[in-house]
Amino acid sequence: MSIAAAPASGHRSIGGVTAAAVVVTILAWASAFPAIRAGLESFGPVELGSLRFTIAAIPAALFLAVMRPAWPTLPDLLRLAAGGILFVALYTALLNMGEMTVSAGAASFIINTNPIMTAGLAMLVLGERFSARAWAGTALSFAGIGLIAFGEGDGMRLDTGALLILGAALCNSVTTVVQKPLFARHKPLTVSAWNMVLGALVLAPWLPNAASQFAVASPSGIQAAIYLGLVPSLVAYGTWSIALSRLPASRASNFMYCVPPVATLLGFAWLGETPTLLGTIGGAFALVGVAVVNWRR
Repeated sequence: MSIAAAPASGHRSIGGVTAAAVVVTILAWASAFPAIRAGLESFGPVELGSLRFTIAAIPAALFLAVMRPAWPTLPDLLRLAAGGILFVALYTALLNMGEMTVSAGAASFIINTNPIMTAGLAMLVLGERFSARAWAGTALSFAGIGLIAFGEGDGMRLDTGALLILGAALCNSVTTVVQKPLFARHKPLTVSAWNMVLGALVLAPWLPNAASQFAVASPSGIQAAIYLGLVPSLVAYGTWSIALSRLPASRASNFMYCVPPVATLLGFAWLGETPTLLGTIGGAFALVGVAVVNWRR
């Protein structure tokens, strides 16, 4: 039931499974932003998170019951608890509350401080190396996300919700670094399943209110909650665990700069939302920056 940990070097080649896991994660998390907005029309921010991860936790618990992975040691259980509390419960609550007052572009800009935080923490805690070229690519991607944010019709509007989203980004970064060692002893889907179950338990006190809101929710709100539970949660948290088990934490996190450009393309394809010129240029910058980080001679 164990899997070898990825080496600390950031130059490991990306195989087919790793690439597929990264692509699925990007697509699923890019689609989460409009789904959250749709869900918030019918549910409170924490109630939406509770319902979302209750939906995800049911199949995750069944997976653990059927597969019966080795019971985690106390240190591993503490790392898993950090995922349930920080990566699931607190991250979701902070992001949902922040998106009530912060524009989508500004939210994506703030969330994408996460790869920078993760790279710094991974260097300090995990001893990972992040070259000058990788930092240059990260800076290029971050600048691109900034252009996407400023290119929105409402511009870069920040308020107190920005601090909530910054807190969500920090939760993501800390969890990525804290849980990275787990993949030397546990399979990625086991780690993801524990995150779902423990996170749902932390959010359980808000489930009764979520059930009351569900009873009067619009069809679009219900569909958004179910979608969030199945795709950006159950599926994407699993594929993210697979990617994180096979890549250094700093490098895996850097791929998340692809999420805003992909979200922009999805908005154009599904909703007819035409990206601005600045947004298009910013998306290109973000993608080129990711390519620079992952380019090998």
